[in-house]
Amino acid sequence: MPLLFLPLIMTAFAAIGHSEALAQQPVQEPLQVRLGYLRAYEPQLTLSVLDLAPRDEGVAGANVAIADNNTTGSFLGQAYGLDVVEVKLDDDITAATEELIAKGVDYILMDVSAEQLLSITDLISNRDALVFNIGATDDRLREEACHSRIFHTAPTRTMLADGLVQYLIWKQWRRWVLIHGSHDRDKLFADALRRAAERFGGEILLEKEFTDTGTARRTDSGVVQIQRQMPVFTQDFPEHDVVLVADESEVFGTYVPYRTWTPRPVAGTAGLIPSAWHPASEQWGGTQIQNRFAKANGRRMLWKDMAAWTAVRVVGEAVTRTQSAETQKTAEYLRSPDFSIAAFKGQKLTFRTWNGQLRQPIFLGDGRSVVSTSPQEGFLHQVSELDTLGVDQPETQCVLD
Repeated sequence: MPLLFLPLIMTAFAAIGHSEALAQQPVQEPLQVRLGYLRAYEPQLTLSVLDLAPRDEGVAGANVAIADNNTTGSFLGQAYGLDVVEVKLDDDITAATEELIAKGVDYILMDVSAEQLLSITDLISNRDALVFNIGATDDRLREEACHSRIFHTAPTRTMLADGLVQYLIWKQWRRWVLIHGSHDRDKLFADALRRAAERFGGEILLEKEFTDTGTARRTDSGVVQIQRQMPVFTQDFPEHDVVLVADESEVFGTYVPYRTWTPRPVAGTAGLIPSAWHPASEQWGGTQIQNRFAKANGRRMLWKDMAAWTAVRVVGEAVTRTQSAETQKTAEYLRSPDFSIAAFKGQKLTFRTWNGQLRQPIFLGDGRSVVSTSPQEGFLHQVSELDTLGVDQPETQCVLD
């Protein structure tokens, strides 16, 4: 045999020996990351049948993100799973939370009320679980009732109101009248609008409450009554630029546009609506996530789907960067300057270290398209323009333990 080929033959035999040694080594099991999804759900009536929430709202977004995490996780030795637990709207969620933790779930997405979320703070502290609030917009969850084990991918009411009011100020529509509902959550959004008006230089000239009398306004007779009543209800308004509506309870808001005494734009929970996402968004790669979501679920992505998707992707990003599924390491990483997440909103998103709220733009849209995105041009901040939306650090009442 010519000596010229001897090194090649020796290399081949060495490679065969190395392959056999690798085959004899035990295959490393992937890192298992268990997430839970706890939702308080009951079918809800809306003023328009077109506004009925899909049965899988939120859960669908989480499932798409689980698939995304597993796509990259297959190369990184990670495997993600999702356990969904459902309770009724006013149920005690303690047992359901304990059930998820007992299954080995360390990360829990929660689409529940503020009261339900606050009821399990001691439980998650003692069990080292990490919670992502994807549904409750109550500011108190990030302020006086904040918790170090809860992060928020849902926006706050103040963020939504600030995003809307920035646009109205940018348009030079500074004089407003405010119609708010009689339920607590309607009044909370009205409070957020008042705060935004004071913060950015708008003026609420008049306020009026629309009291819920429990009538069935979706019937033919109800629509006729609204057509007659709404102009009269708004007849005494002073000269104004925009009608602001605070009707989270779905009692009257849909009936305000095109029925006011004076023809004016409507904004708030009706007309021009602020949201964390819009199903028509296609900017910043939005078409990609919308198409993937539609292929998997047969519909467009809603804001709660995006909040859930983002929460699951946040966990995936943290596990990848820290090379650990420990919740304490994840929490520390999410509050570090090294963390950011891309979520098809034009810029990388980060968490506010002082209260666990995800910084994010606010979409302003009607039923068909995105009209604008806040923060608006000219609203500056020394740290992040996203901090012009909602409670800023100097204002916060949050004290994390």
